[in-house]
Amino acid sequence: MFLGLGSNAAFSQIKINTWDFFAKTKFESKYNEKLKEYLVYPNFPADLKAMIGKEMTIEGYYVPFAAEGGDYIVISKFPMSQCFFCGGGGPESVAEVNFAKQPSKFQVDDLITVKGKLKLNAEDLDHVNFILEEAILVSQ
Repeated sequence: MFLGLGSNAAFSQIKINTWDFFAKTKFESKYNEKLKEYLVYPNFPADLKAMIGKEMTIEGYYVPFAAEGGDYIVISKFPMSQCFFCGGGGPESVAEVNFAKQPSKFQVDDLITVKGKLKLNAEDLDHVNFILEEAILVSQ
């Protein structure tokens, strides 16, 4: 799973298939008293929790679900027609990206690669479960 073991630099940038790693998360339905409905909540595996704060790189499709000009964007493992919000993808197939410095605008389904520090979210319904903070755009 880790490339270049034995080198300290190997641990500063984890090279894994991030979407497959996120897919290890199990989700369970729980009743939300505030909303008076059942929602799915993540149960993050220990190896994913161990990645909190570590730098990860992920490639995904831009989907315009964050507020225009807001602090973050959303990317998906799948193009918009198949993503979690519009298609058949699950919550493990979307990630929020908070850029250190906002890059130029993206078009729907632009395939982009970003790098940032992992944060996991299990409670805040205003954000998705997987968040990259202090992110930079690697390629577009």
